[in-house]
Amino acid sequence: MTRRVVVTGLGLICGVGNTVDEVWANLLAGKSGVARITEFNDDIEKYACKIAAQVKNFDPLNFVEKKEAKKMARFIHLALAAAHEAMASSGLQVTDDLAERVGVHIGSGIGGFDVIEREHKACLEGGPRKISPFFIPAAIVNLAAGHVSIKYNAKGPNEATCTACTSSAHAIGDAFKIIQREDADVMICGGSEAAVTSMGVGGFAAMRALSTRNDDPERASRPWDKDRDGFIIGEGAGIMVLEELEFAKARGAKILAEVVGYGMSGDANHITQPAPEGDGGFRVMRNAMRDAKITPDQVGYVNAHGTSTPIGDVLESVAIKRAFGDFAKKLAVSSTKSMTGHLLGGAGGLEAGITALALRDQIIPPTINLDHPDAECDLDYVPHTARKIQMEHAISNSFGFGGTNGCLVFKRWSE
Repeated sequence: MTRRVVVTGLGLICGVGNTVDEVWANLLAGKSGVARITEFNDDIEKYACKIAAQVKNFDPLNFVEKKEAKKMARFIHLALAAAHEAMASSGLQVTDDLAERVGVHIGSGIGGFDVIEREHKACLEGGPRKISPFFIPAAIVNLAAGHVSIKYNAKGPNEATCTACTSSAHAIGDAFKIIQREDADVMICGGSEAAVTSMGVGGFAAMRALSTRNDDPERASRPWDKDRDGFIIGEGAGIMVLEELEFAKARGAKILAEVVGYGMSGDANHITQPAPEGDGGFRVMRNAMRDAKITPDQVGYVNAHGTSTPIGDVLESVAIKRAFGDFAKKLAVSSTKSMTGHLLGGAGGLEAGITALALRDQIIPPTINLDHPDAECDLDYVPHTARKIQMEHAISNSFGFGGTNGCLVFKRWSE
């Protein structure tokens, strides 16, 4: 019999809040976290895009000692903050006897962009001797998982996906499968990203992927609206504690939701553009529902990838229509990126957490700024206002550059 996997802990931090309660309350209220960029090592006026959804009022010293914090990039600080909240809410104590059954799987699309830029500048100005000996371990993608495992004595499987904007969805899905196949009983998993830097914003702006609605930041991310002009970079982290059901019940854990399905697919089409007819998105949702052993009409809500890009939003809508058939028009779909911005490799972790909260509370966060729907985007995107709904299953989509796709299926918790 396949082992059941449940969510027992959650930590969220992003542009709309620094805790689960703050994030959830602000999303349901339709509050945007997008504002003019403040923390930046360059003159923001030089950039076509001057806005982002940055984490606010964040002090990493609340989660890590000052001496150690200097050896970590910001994405690691954010991962540690979210892991702290997730572990606290789970109530799990990792004893020596348990340590080898607890693993960590945390993804990031880019890793320590801030540290890479800082050390490159030091090298150019002062030569290689000016490079910090902590540069590499501060910046590489797997060190968020590494630091979390060290902090919580987690000696089980330790991994880090780096699959662009699908990184943390893949991390959670792979962690789900690790528990199912009995390689661990507990996985601390999700993703983190901190790419609001000179090269991060400059690079995506050079691709013309970002919105330039600089004079109206809170209304700049507008998925499926005909006036959308690109995505908004967000930063933050979303971490879950997943446990095998009987293990969680034995210790009296409070269960938030159940993970019941995981799908992956590749577009095999283009490095940045989704496949025609939403083919990769269609197949990843089909695969996830097949893994969950459910039919499309059993899904109540899709937390969409929904980035607010002209092509991506249309093709995700096409993909949903193909995956759900006639039921697509009855399905509630929303993009919380309209408020949080796009966390890139951290998006899947944040949005998986949001999807689990939607099931717990039976309410769907809205898509804000959807004032004039694109004629090619004709689904129910829950515009402007959160909506109460009865639902048993909800899915979270993540699509990444390179044509790498992930889809997670969650179920409302019940015995």
